[in-house]
Amino acid sequence: MEEKLKAFERLLNILDDLREKCPWDKKQTIESLRNLSIEEIYELNAAILNKDFDNIKEELGDVFLHLLFYSKIADEQKHFNVADVLNAQCEKLIHRHPHIYGDVKAETEEEVLRNWEKLKLKEGKKSVLAGVPDALPSINKAFRMQEKTAKIGFEWENIAQVWSKVEEEKLELEEAVLSEKKDDIEDEFGDLIFALINYARFLKIDPEAALEKTNIKFKKRFEFIENRASELNLQLENMSLEEMDTIWNEAKTKKL
Repeated sequence: MEEKLKAFERLLNILDDLREKCPWDKKQTIESLRNLSIEEIYELNAAILNKDFDNIKEELGDVFLHLLFYSKIADEQKHFNVADVLNAQCEKLIHRHPHIYGDVKAETEEEVLRNWEKLKLKEGKKSVLAGVPDALPSINKAFRMQEKTAKIGFEWENIAQVWSKVEEEKLELEEAVLSEKKDDIEDEFGDLIFALINYARFLKIDPEAALEKTNIKFKKRFEFIENRASELNLQLENMSLEEMDTIWNEAKTKKL
């Protein structure tokens, strides 16, 4: 514990030095840091997907610095300091874990999550969905809304029912396509994606992570096609789909 506290203190001291002496750090505001922080989160996400723990450690450090930076700026403006942030989080964790710090019984993960949502409503949240940020990417937002409503019982009983809903939405999309009404097609396409995200949740997989893995796979395989075409002195725009598909399948055999 002492080693961890020393490391935390060291980073705080370095941030103080940078804020005082570095021209770039002195100019930063919570607004200027916002987009940079989002980039750092995405870089951490990529490292996690790749299971690259060295990179995870590095990206966690970058995210950690940003969190301290916001606290430092708030402290300078007399709003709060890092101790206030940490203590508030400690109090919230204690309050929301009465099965650990109180006399509430919760033997399963599901019971814990249900209690969590009930406590948040008692804290003044007007909706179970109030804690889902509007700015979340759409796939993440859909997943989180489904998770939260499921915790209070708005949930299918089994995975077969979820798949039936996927098939129902697929048929409705096909009907909308036949109607050639763009607004209807868009609505039904969104419903189908939403149903598939729910199915992913029942499969206990992260749909955002699954899609990103497919993006990475597609990129590697298409780059393989580009490289192979170059080796064969071929221009992609002059190749047939069948020719490119043959190289694509070669990439698949190489586990790309």
